[in-house]
Amino acid sequence: MQIEKVIETLKNDLPTLFEKDISYDIYTQDIYFRDPVNQFKYKFNYRIIFWTLRFHARLFFNQIYFDLHEVYQSAENTILAKWTVRGELRVPWKAKLFFNGYSNYKFNRNGLIYEHIDTWDRKPGQILRQFTHKGGDK
Repeated sequence: MQIEKVIETLKNDLPTLFEKDISYDIYTQDIYFRDPVNQFKYKFNYRIIFWTLRFHARLFFNQIYFDLHEVYQSAENTILAKWTVRGELRVPWKAKLFFNGYSNYKFNRNGLIYEHIDTWDRKPGQILRQFTHKGGDK
């Protein structure tokens, strides 16, 4: 698979990941995923994490956005995506969620992604503390 097609797929999928499912044909069966709170392997689990994100987005948020800033090939076998998650929780005090991050995708010689590592600009506890503050506080 051509890397341009993989990058284009990511550019199309990521901004709407809280609303609709992503395309899984750009990933290997044994894809490895890690972020500050999750770590697992295999496409079945990868599908579950995206389903869980959509489910929780609908359940807990009035609004939630995945702002994709850029996606590009950053090294010979690596794609980098820079993004921001922001939203408003479904609580009376309208708590705001906001954090930046980036995703490192490693791809094999067939152009399929076999590793997805997310890095956030703050610790999970700092993100959770946003839920207890009135809207606008960061």
